[in-house]
Amino acid sequence: MTEILPSYVRDEWWLPTAASDATVLRDASTGDPVVALSTDGLDLAGALEHARTVGQASLGDLTFHERAVLLKQYALALNDRKEELYELSKRAGATARDSLSDVDGGIGVLFTYSSKGRRELPNSRVYVDGPAEPLSKDGSFLGRHVYTRLPGVAVQINAFNFPMWGALEKFAPAFLAGVPTIVKPASPTAYVAEAWVRMLVETGLLPAGSLQLVSGGVPGLFDHLRLGDIVGFTGSAATADRLRRHESVQTGGVRFTSETDSINASVLGPDAKDGTPAFDAYISQLFVELTSKAGQKCTAIRRAIVPAASVDAVVRALGEKIAKRVVLGDPHAEGVTMGPLVSTAQRDEVLERVAELEAAGGRVLLGSTDAPEVTRADGTSGTAEAGAFVGPILLGFGADSPDEVHRIEAFGPVASILPYASLDEAAALVDRGGGSLVTSVATDDPDVAVTLMSRIAAYNGRVLFVGEQNARTSTGHGAPVPHLVHGGPGRAGGGEELGGIRAVLHHMQRTAVQGSPDVLTALTGIWHTGAKARVDRHPFRKSLGELALGDQVISAPRTVSLDDIESFADFTGDTFYAHMDEEAAAANPFFPGRVAHGYLLVSWAAGLFVDPDPGPVLANYGLENLRFITPVSPGDEIRVILTAKQITPRETDEYGEVRWDALILNQNDETVATYDVLTLVAKEHAPAA
Repeated sequence: MTEILPSYVRDEWWLPTAASDATVLRDASTGDPVVALSTDGLDLAGALEHARTVGQASLGDLTFHERAVLLKQYALALNDRKEELYELSKRAGATARDSLSDVDGGIGVLFTYSSKGRRELPNSRVYVDGPAEPLSKDGSFLGRHVYTRLPGVAVQINAFNFPMWGALEKFAPAFLAGVPTIVKPASPTAYVAEAWVRMLVETGLLPAGSLQLVSGGVPGLFDHLRLGDIVGFTGSAATADRLRRHESVQTGGVRFTSETDSINASVLGPDAKDGTPAFDAYISQLFVELTSKAGQKCTAIRRAIVPAASVDAVVRALGEKIAKRVVLGDPHAEGVTMGPLVSTAQRDEVLERVAELEAAGGRVLLGSTDAPEVTRADGTSGTAEAGAFVGPILLGFGADSPDEVHRIEAFGPVASILPYASLDEAAALVDRGGGSLVTSVATDDPDVAVTLMSRIAAYNGRVLFVGEQNARTSTGHGAPVPHLVHGGPGRAGGGEELGGIRAVLHHMQRTAVQGSPDVLTALTGIWHTGAKARVDRHPFRKSLGELALGDQVISAPRTVSLDDIESFADFTGDTFYAHMDEEAAAANPFFPGRVAHGYLLVSWAAGLFVDPDPGPVLANYGLENLRFITPVSPGDEIRVILTAKQITPRETDEYGEVRWDALILNQNDETVATYDVLTLVAKEHAPAA
């Protein structure tokens, strides 16, 4: 009997006691059995409840930064064992190059979210969105938007084509947000998902209940979902539509986001003639999208939209590259550059879609629907027998492209080439796809870029422009990056994944909070003007562990003279007329006459609040949000109030970051300037003997 693939639920590996319903998964190249799937008897409701209780508790004990550090450790653990994942992925038809996008891509997502979590999120459990909103004249009543994590579970339903990247790009932001995950991989490649989950479990670093895996069907899953849960789905538009209609989503408050199949386009600009770098870049990415993962990518190019005069050149150049670069066969064989589709069922479906496109008027310009010649694992060649092989196919259509080419997707190494006569026509062809994950444009003409962007942006989740400047550095049409959103409108599902911290916030609830400065300080971990403050020993003498929000220093006043202004102008070279010419300055509607330089005031402010002796403050590493409010004339006084505003320990360093609220006032207590001072402060500091 074929071995049953286990699930990982309630922090234990689970196998069914009986598996009469088991589905056998087969090697995409040979048809040999790999493993079987069954969830007969699995307690899905129990798995969900384990995530909502145990998983929520263990992740809730951690800050954003602590979770981010764990993500890096997971990435390192997977990176150490990625050769095992490469080898296993070959059973699903993935070549070494394919594994770079899936295995290495997934690991890269973990690294990226670890880095972004530590750089862009506070070392706390609450994320603040935007500035405080004053709601009373005296500052005693404020409003602020905060994000807190969802109280449920993130159910992640993934597609077969990216069993690692597709899962980890959902898991990483959910984990960083503090929401436990249940991964439901697509059946054909579930054994790859089981492998990376097992590797993470074996690290011993997974917080209890934070990650579970269901290897097989999930009948009735949506019946157990409730408010506070979130579903991230990747797959067909038809399945997404069915799931979205479930009562749990429609009326139960379950969040549902989807990334579905789309008929992505790539436009060759009219300036990108044969022989230009932009043309070469266009051919290169069209080739990659046809052959990488055997075309089984939700971001793959399905419609090549090309100036009518360039169609023959594109077909010729693409054909030459295919003939030179493609070696179709079993990924275990040396020299193979393109593997099979994931299953024979997928192969048959792709060929059916090609037949439909042909019936709609498409002509096969490159490739064939006949069984191709392939390289077997032993290095011999022959006609594909049991494997799911399809070679690259390019279909051609006339100027009046039928609706079918904008609606039917052959999810494999298949694309169609469509001619256009004007940029308006090219944009209209892009938009007929009904919403896409990505459209790329090859051009070096900014006017072409601006014209197309204005027409196609609303129909796409991402638009890539490639040309001479970035042909070598561009990640390419079909490569989402964790820094930018992945998703698209309409047919593409209407959702967004990735996008840096945006994806983390998808797993959190934004709430408008109203209260006093003291309450908002306690809730956010950020000191608010009007909240309690403490003036005792100089806060620059306090280590990070001793420092508290509201610790404050109030400086003595300093008088600004005309000599000071002129000396600063002479020393810096800043002789702007507002500082040097009384008559011209007085004519300026913003100034009463000659005024002090803003940077003179900021420099003096540092001198007023700094404690000069060596201590726990290691460095001043920035100044943000500087605003000059009231001009300072010769004879005016200034003083500074500096308050500890936010304290962020760094998990992996012996120091942390402190953000100080700096307020410069004049002799009338009018605000002269406001800004934030950023310092690095040691966690511990022994005073000098």
